[in-house]
Amino acid sequence: AGLHSLSGADAINALRPFYFAVHPDFFGQYPREREVNENSLKRLNGYLENLQKPGAQSVQPTKLTFYVRETKESSDMQQDLLPSGFRSVSFTLHTKDVLSTVMDVLKSCSLPVEHMKGLKASTKTAKTSPGAGMPFYRPIKWDKTYYSFTGFRDPEQEIQQAKRVEPTLSLWLRNNEPEATKKHSISLPRRDELKRLKKELCQKFDLADIRWQRSWGVTHRCCQLQSLSRLSQQNPEALINLQGHTIVFTDQSGMNASGHVMLGTMDVHHQWTKLFERLPSYRSLQQQTEWLKERISLLLGGAQVIHVERLGPVQPIAEHYSTLNTFHKTLMPRCLRLHPRSLQGLTITLDNNRYTPSLHEMGHFIIPTRCDPPKLQAFLQSHAHEARQRMHRTNQLQAEEEAAVKACLQSLSLRSLSKEPSVTSSQMILCCKRLLEQRSPLMQGLHICISHFYSVMQDGDLCIPWDWKKKMESDVF
Repeated sequence: AGLHSLSGADAINALRPFYFAVHPDFFGQYPREREVNENSLKRLNGYLENLQKPGAQSVQPTKLTFYVRETKESSDMQQDLLPSGFRSVSFTLHTKDVLSTVMDVLKSCSLPVEHMKGLKASTKTAKTSPGAGMPFYRPIKWDKTYYSFTGFRDPEQEIQQAKRVEPTLSLWLRNNEPEATKKHSISLPRRDELKRLKKELCQKFDLADIRWQRSWGVTHRCCQLQSLSRLSQQNPEALINLQGHTIVFTDQSGMNASGHVMLGTMDVHHQWTKLFERLPSYRSLQQQTEWLKERISLLLGGAQVIHVERLGPVQPIAEHYSTLNTFHKTLMPRCLRLHPRSLQGLTITLDNNRYTPSLHEMGHFIIPTRCDPPKLQAFLQSHAHEARQRMHRTNQLQAEEEAAVKACLQSLSLRSLSKEPSVTSSQMILCCKRLLEQRSPLMQGLHICISHFYSVMQDGDLCIPWDWKKKMESDVF
């Protein structure tokens, strides 16, 4: 028995500081970084599992890239932070055993390894039987219907797709357009029903909008609206409090940080009704959060606290209020010397998991909820000019992206053109320009989503990677 006898359980415990620093759940507001970490964790877990297989001789070198959150263990390391506030770490694993791999990962991410000393000593004397290592942590393998019902992406399907050699766009469209067109045709009655139900409910109860937190299929969206429609017929008084609100179907019922009413898709009518009854108290809490934001803005030279809605974890209004209240109390005792309008037009987001302020590439400040006010003032003042430049650049890119999407919709006769949150404006603009150059007739009349991989969705929507390959000379229609 050698060093490779470190068990899977020991390795998971040893990697806790690493998981805490890179786990995708902590990257809810940063979809691009979240996606990179998810993919790298899959590869790392596969690498570790291969090392534990009986008679494992050689494991292919694996290159990994992680965005590392600033934790207490790494809060002294400021020199290589990206604009998003994370450290980007890339390294290639060549290790031949589990213990060396764990050490390599921790050291590469500049994380502490002191807790490994005891494990090193114990593994030198440990005996192991072939295949004794336990499988590494990975998401539970659910039945395919689970992913269809919940709207979550199937990680196994994504891995299989990634393993296939990526074809050119024209070849992939030729092979998959018939299936997409067939699925889209079948979905048309359900799409019409969805549009009718949404319009009917919005008009009847004066709703601002109805949205979905995740990419459920049209059938499930219809079922959710039919359920709300039945409740409105059985108990119309219950929905009166919804007037003027936006409804979001998601995993939990309540109100989110943006003031939208969240309806948990697994909840029953009784739970929805209870929520509607509590809406006046939720609105009161929302008013208090707005008051706190105004007070904070006065203290911070006109900078506004915003909440960035993404497909990451939803922040309930009570949690948002608590974060704002904590931040306000931190600022109050210290008199900041900021001119009342010196930071007008700038925005900040608050982060409970951060220890130092940073400036996001899109131009908003990311501020720790518990911060040192004088240091915060110095950071805001020294980075205000750069923040305005980044915000200006972001607005330019968004306008350019809107124009590129509009041009594609018209020129290519698409039914719709959207993108996943992890696709940046620059990537979307480049993708649209290339689509206009290629002008594929096979996309006419279809719903296109720009993503990072190819896929035909259950209702006939086509996902294509933003950096799709151009057709070869021999690859013609």
